[in-house]
Amino acid sequence: MIVALLVFRDIAKSYGIVPVLKGIDLVVKPGEVLALVGENGAGKSTLMRIAAGLAPPSSGTMLLDGAPAPANLHAAERAGIVMVHQEFCLAPHLTVAENVFLGREMTRGLFTDRKAMEMRAHDLLAELGSSAPVRARLRDLPVSDWQMIELAKAFARQPKLILMDEPTAVLSATEAGNLFTRIRVFRQAGGSVIFTSHRLDEVKDIADRVAVLRDGQIVRVENTRDISEDAMAEAMVGRPLAEIYPPRRGAAKRKALLSVAGLTSPGTVEDATLDIREGEVLGISGLVGSGRTELFEALFGLRPARCGSFVLRGEARSLPAAREAWGLKLAYLTEDRKGKGLLLGKSLDQNVALTKGAINGASWIDRRAERRDLEAAVGRYDIRTGRLDVTAGALSGGNQQKVLIAKTLAVEPDLIVFDEPTRGVDIGAKQQIYEIIATLAAEGKAIVVISSEMQEIVGLSDRVLVMRRGRIAGELSGDAISETDIIRFAMGLEDRAPQEEASH
Repeated sequence: MIVALLVFRDIAKSYGIVPVLKGIDLVVKPGEVLALVGENGAGKSTLMRIAAGLAPPSSGTMLLDGAPAPANLHAAERAGIVMVHQEFCLAPHLTVAENVFLGREMTRGLFTDRKAMEMRAHDLLAELGSSAPVRARLRDLPVSDWQMIELAKAFARQPKLILMDEPTAVLSATEAGNLFTRIRVFRQAGGSVIFTSHRLDEVKDIADRVAVLRDGQIVRVENTRDISEDAMAEAMVGRPLAEIYPPRRGAAKRKALLSVAGLTSPGTVEDATLDIREGEVLGISGLVGSGRTELFEALFGLRPARCGSFVLRGEARSLPAAREAWGLKLAYLTEDRKGKGLLLGKSLDQNVALTKGAINGASWIDRRAERRDLEAAVGRYDIRTGRLDVTAGALSGGNQQKVLIAKTLAVEPDLIVFDEPTRGVDIGAKQQIYEIIATLAAEGKAIVVISSEMQEIVGLSDRVLVMRRGRIAGELSGDAISETDIIRFAMGLEDRAPQEEASH
């Protein structure tokens, strides 16, 4: 009989009078990857923190190898439990090798053995498919390298259980695949992982079992092979998935707010012609590297470009520069909220006011007005924060995204490009963002949604443009929008672009 590695028995956790976890019963087996999924606020991170010894349960018991589990972080790490946090626990001024062994430096006699640390750090990173230079200062490396270094630090502890809280949030598909390869090796050697992710396709790929949390309770536990992604999502929100997307607005002919012909950006976009219409959601689909983001960066002055014609509100003009585009009420919501969208170390009111203040160019800052704007944004976009004086970095991914939306919409644009609007957010926050998009379209705004999620494109869009190798490969609208046809255009199995079809 296999003894369970970690057992939660009737675990509850409250902060003050607010219950966060209620009666959690869960078993983690040796050599198993267990996924925890749920909306933001469902209790996933809290349960992980309890397992890591970072927070005591309010009631209930936790067993490790059949004995009472360690009650604090240091004891938990000595017992083989290591946590990879959603936010980095690294020192930017130190080298990669120094971060990997932070607090557990290798020594030779009385001195730190830097050479041994560098050799071992190189090997640990190589096992994760990372070539980050071990002597480089962390501050000089991209965020994806930071995540791999955080993971290497965890494996360096030689754990029996690793708790991974959203480990792939900043990783590319290739980097995530490398991590999963390493997890499989760790599992084969008898190690266990508790893994949280909003990407349910990743859960299907790497997890043996999945536990679904909703409102602080486990509502379903299944072998991953026995539950679909849709069933996971429905268990997370407690309603059918079909209800997540707002109803389509119909195929009525709408007036073009912006028309561009022959748009070219060297090396990324070639001869793109499109209309963006008032009161419509235009979906932009295509494979990674097809030029989706680059098309709208070129259109909004964020990269060098030229075009045959650019007509805005019926008037021909030249392509705008980036600041000029904002002044024309053309807004672009970046796909990189942490790197380019928000100032994570600044307050919420400063973040919400950032774009509006930059465009208006006021010579002084009205703190009271910024506070009023924040309070209005919290109400309108349901930004969930216990206090208004926290930094943007303290919020969940879904609430950070809603702050970014509030910041972008503060200038009251007429055209809004949402680039990967629901990346890294839970299913509940996704539905709220979909409602925001639908409401804006109903108000007559011209909306563009760029997304890698096929279901999202199909569920939201009135019309879809599919890109392939920097060109618009095809157009679909209304009931003709389907995943099958989008894939055919994206793969080059359909080769007539919309402007070519119009000539027949």
